[in-house]
Amino acid sequence: MPTYTYFCDHCELKFELFAYFKDYKEHPKCKKCHNKTNRYYADDLLTLSASVKKTDSELKTIGDLANRNRDRMSDDQRQELYSKHNDYKENKIEDKPLPSGMTHIKKGTKTIWPT
Repeated sequence: MPTYTYFCDHCELKFELFAYFKDYKEHPKCKKCHNKTNRYYADDLLTLSASVKKTDSELKTIGDLANRNRDRMSDDQRQELYSKHNDYKENKIEDKPLPSGMTHIKKGTKTIWPT
């Protein structure tokens, strides 16, 4: 069940409500002074990413596994992996020497087959 955080400007009370989506209220009354409250999105956004993480038994796709592994990496590991996969864009294959007796294959034009 979703948790919504609210803040009362009158008495400065911050409180949470647990409610189904169908029972959601934009401005419920304060529990302490019964004045109109406003939604406090800062706390809700902090817990949003943590609330939708899957356990290892719930991972069903390769994308789920990739996201889990990405989240476990440090910033240095992410940068190294990014460099490993994107260096070829900066360093063209034609610039690299090949072993003797080998040549680069040039790309031809794309052929679009009639349907």
